[in-house]
Amino acid sequence: MSEIRLTLKIWRQQGPDAPGRLETYESGPISTDMSFLEMLDVLNERLTLEGKEPVAFDHDCREGICGMCGAVVNGQPHGPEKETTLCQLHMRHFNNGDTLVIEPFRARAFRIEKDLVVDRSGLDKMITAGGFVSVNTGGAPDANAIPIPQKNAEEAMDAAACIGCGACVAACPNASAMLFVAAKVSHLSLLPQGHPERARRALDMVKEMDELGFGNCSNERECEAACPKGISIRNIARLNREFLKAAIFSNED
Repeated sequence: MSEIRLTLKIWRQQGPDAPGRLETYESGPISTDMSFLEMLDVLNERLTLEGKEPVAFDHDCREGICGMCGAVVNGQPHGPEKETTLCQLHMRHFNNGDTLVIEPFRARAFRIEKDLVVDRSGLDKMITAGGFVSVNTGGAPDANAIPIPQKNAEEAMDAAACIGCGACVAACPNASAMLFVAAKVSHLSLLPQGHPERARRALDMVKEMDELGFGNCSNERECEAACPKGISIRNIARLNREFLKAAIFSNED
C-alpha cells in the first residue's frame, strides 16, 4: 500500500447567506487505495480531534448509484476521471504533493447550504413537474409483454442511467439542466408507457427548469464530458424535438 500527501484547498461556508472562502489543509498520509470521500473522512476525523469543525459534504451510498455526492475538484465536477462519481474516484489518480481545489457545485439554482453541500432540490421539482408516468404499468411481466424495438429499449436504458447528481449543471457555463431534463424526457418518450403524457411532459419540465433559474443550452458539451454515467447530448436533440412538437400542437388547440 502506497501513501501520498496532498494540499487541500476546500471551500468553507457556514450558510447560504454567509461569505465563503477557501481554507488550506494538509492531508497527512493518505492511502492511494482510499476513495475521495474516504480521504475527506480522514481529514474530518483529524479536524474533529483538533476541536475544529469538519467539512460538510453530501454522500449516501458511496457506490456511484444514488447521485448524492458531488463536488468540483480542480475545476471538474466529480474530479478528473471520466464517467466516475466523486465517491468512486480513488486517490491513486493523484500524485504525491498535488494541490486539490475542492469547491461545491456552482449554479444559481443550486444554493450552497454549507461548505460543499448544495440544495439540488430543483432537480426533484422538475421530476415532479413531469418526469413520471401516471398510467398503471402493472408488474414486470406486464411490461415485458409489450413489444419494444431493441434500439428504443437500449436508448431508453442509456437515458435512464442518469442518477440526477447535477454534475451537468455544474459543468455547464450557463448552469443549464438540459441534459438532466433530456435524459428523463428521452427515457419516457422512447417507451410506450410514457406516450400518453409525452407532450405535456416536455412542456412542463422545460417550463419548470426555466422558472427555477437554470440556464439555457448552448452546445458546449461540458455536460456530456462531466456526466458520470456518460449521458449523450443526443438526448438534448431529442428533447428539443419533443418540446417543439408539443409546443406546435398545443398552440393549435
